Amino acid sequence: MSTEMIPDGHGVARIPPPHGTTLAFLTLTFGTFVVGTGEFAIMGMLPQFASSLHVSESQAGYAITAYALGVVVGAPLFTILGARLSRRELLLALFAFFCGGNFLCILMPTPLLVDGARFIAGLPHGALFGISALIGASMVDRSRRGWAVGRVLSGIAIATLIGAPFSTFAADHLGWRVAYAVIGLAGAVTLLGVWRYIPADKPDRAVTPLGELQGLANAQVLLTLLTAAIGFGGMFTLYTFLTSILHNVTQVPEWMVMVYMVVWGAGMLAGANVGAWIVDRNLNAAVLVALVGSIATMLVLPFVLHSRIGLMADVFLVPTFFNALGPALQTRLMDFAGNAQTLAASLNHSAFNIANALGAVLGSVLLARQFGYGALGMGGALLSVGGLLVYLVALFALRVRNAQST
Repeated sequence: MSTEMIPDGHGVARIPPPHGTTLAFLTLTFGTFVVGTGEFAIMGMLPQFASSLHVSESQAGYAITAYALGVVVGAPLFTILGARLSRRELLLALFAFFCGGNFLCILMPTPLLVDGARFIAGLPHGALFGISALIGASMVDRSRRGWAVGRVLSGIAIATLIGAPFSTFAADHLGWRVAYAVIGLAGAVTLLGVWRYIPADKPDRAVTPLGELQGLANAQVLLTLLTAAIGFGGMFTLYTFLTSILHNVTQVPEWMVMVYMVVWGAGMLAGANVGAWIVDRNLNAAVLVALVGSIATMLVLPFVLHSRIGLMADVFLVPTFFNALGPALQTRLMDFAGNAQTLAASLNHSAFNIANALGAVLGSVLLARQFGYGALGMGGALLSVGGLLVYLVALFALRVRNAQST
């Protein structure tokens, strides 16, 4: 495989894939689709999962928590351990670990051991997404980085649109272990695709574990990660309890729940593409539009809970605006991370999972205190406001720094 680099006109070397960019991007997008399916599938199969292990649904939910904890721990761990590897080498190792973790899940006989296996399966998650985005950006001109990142990360949206519903169907008819066996096999197919179609870049021997950590001393990197950890939370305030809203408030037939889930996935896919398009024109505008739109769509939620059409429209718009934030923040980290590119990109997905936990906890607290489902919209909007304020602080700090340097 050729490792010859092509200058892109902006001082950054572009790495050509050995068999063309189409197959390379298809491999990366399929990879994020598989990993995203592995994360979201369990939410749709939780009743079957709990029944199979003879536990309550609340106890089965610990498997979701274990996976999220694995993501948060694994992103910095794998990035630091793999600092001396090329991105392609590290991606191969991560997919091998992902496959092993999912196969381990289906072999475990008890709930506690399954939770442990889910933790292991979550470890490579953040680094997989972060490195995939970096590889995608390295294959195109700098002016198209937003498009490349959006293309790669759109696999996550496709996972909610197709992967998770298919896994739920497979779990209902064949069992959750079969569903996760298929996910593990799909990961193995992706591993072969990475080996065949991803450019064989050379390891950067100047990058060290300590250098990766020191690169995080940049305030802009930390503020961008904090924007993600808070700003994405509102989406999960709604998503965690969407099925409950549909059953208890909107009172839709059981078959319509899947329709709303598909609409949610379509919104995520639209957001990834629209956000990427705006990023390539104005990165800061992409972040601001995403966060302001998120606030507006969450504030609308209490007024559409009893309307099937109104709620469906909001179920599309909420993930559209929220997911438009992903390509923007991922691209911004590339601009400020310096020698900590891989670690920063990976931690972005740890921040995303922190937002997942934060949104779910906030929603649980609001409902436990009897504020009602409408309060989820207000709580989610507050998290988006928090993310917006953090990002405004980042822009102000950058302006001050630039003024001082001139």
